[in-house]
Amino acid sequence: MANDQNLVVSKRELTNKSGRKNLRKEGKIPGVYYSHDSKESIAFCIDENELAKAEKSNARIFNINVGDKKRNVLFKSVQYHPVTDKIMHVDLYGIKMDQKVTLKVPISLTGTAAGVTEGGILVQVLNELEVECLPGDIPEIIELDISDLNFGENKQVSDIDVDEKITIKSDDNDIIASVTQAAKEEEAV
Repeated sequence: MANDQNLVVSKRELTNKSGRKNLRKEGKIPGVYYSHDSKESIAFCIDENELAKAEKSNARIFNINVGDKKRNVLFKSVQYHPVTDKIMHVDLYGIKMDQKVTLKVPISLTGTAAGVTEGGILVQVLNELEVECLPGDIPEIIELDISDLNFGENKQVSDIDVDEKITIKSDDNDIIASVTQAAKEEEAV
C-alpha cells in the first residue's frame, strides 16, 4: 500500500470554542496531531477541500510536514456534526512504518446468505474489526463470505481469515452477522 499521499496542514494556536468556530467559517477544520514517540500534541488546521481530497483518495497513510519534519500519519478519529454531518475535528496519529499499529477496519459482507433466500433477514451486528499490523499492511476492508449462512445461524469474528501479517484484536466470539426470522405484524382483532 502506497503512502505517498500528501496532506497539507497548518500549525495553529490552541483556541477556545469560538476560535474553532471561526476556523470552520473560514473553511478550515481544527485538528490535533499525536505522535507515537511523544506525549506532546500539536494543534493544526486543515482546509476542508484538502480533507475532502484525502477522503476521496481511499489512502490510509498520509504524509504531513510538522515543523521541518515529514511525518507519516493515520486518521485516529474524525468528529462529525450530529445534524449536518460536516467534519468538526480530526485527530492525526504519527506512525513509524516499521512499528505495528492497532486500528479499526470496515467489514464487508459478500454473497447472499442462504437463510435470506428462505425468508430470513440478515442482521449485521459488527461493521468493523480491530486489527494490528504494520502500516503498509493495513487492509482497506475485510471481506466475509456469508453465502453459507443459514436461517438461525451466525458468523463470528473467528470465521474470518486474514493474511498472517494481520492480527485480529476483536474478540473471536463477537457476532458479525446472523440470519433471523422476520418480525410478524400482529393482526388487528
